[in-house]
Amino acid sequence: MGLFEQISDDIKAAMLAKDKIRLQALRGVKKEFLEAKTAKGGDGELTDEAATKILQKMIKQRKDSAVIYTDQGRPELAEGEIAEASVIENYLPKQLSLEELEIELKKIIEQVGATGPQDMGKVMGTATKALAGKTEGRLISETVKRLLA
Repeated sequence: MGLFEQISDDIKAAMLAKDKIRLQALRGVKKEFLEAKTAKGGDGELTDEAATKILQKMIKQRKDSAVIYTDQGRPELAEGEIAEASVIENYLPKQLSLEELEIELKKIIEQVGATGPQDMGKVMGTATKALAGKTEGRLISETVKRLLA
């Protein structure tokens, strides 16, 4: 079962359970998936890789919104955004720990033959493809900088 079908099934379950936060988050996900499927130039299909990228983008948006709400003195709105982000995170593949990320990046650095900060572009290109969906791009970038320094 693909992510799209799983989300659709889970929307039904959330409706039956009357879980408003989960239902709202999943409806938002389904909306984004449908827009991606019907986007101009698309073939009407949504791969799990594309769906994972959409989920990551949505989580980042929710977390950014929560920070803004907190800064504006609206903790009740921030809590809702964080709750939705945690619902969406359940559909991502298992995220790498910092130690696992560092091990993977050391392998990639060795593989591309990077020797210093000037090779960051080569490492990042390979790393973002290899680790897509497993961790945030920001964490990859920060760790690569630290390892190459």
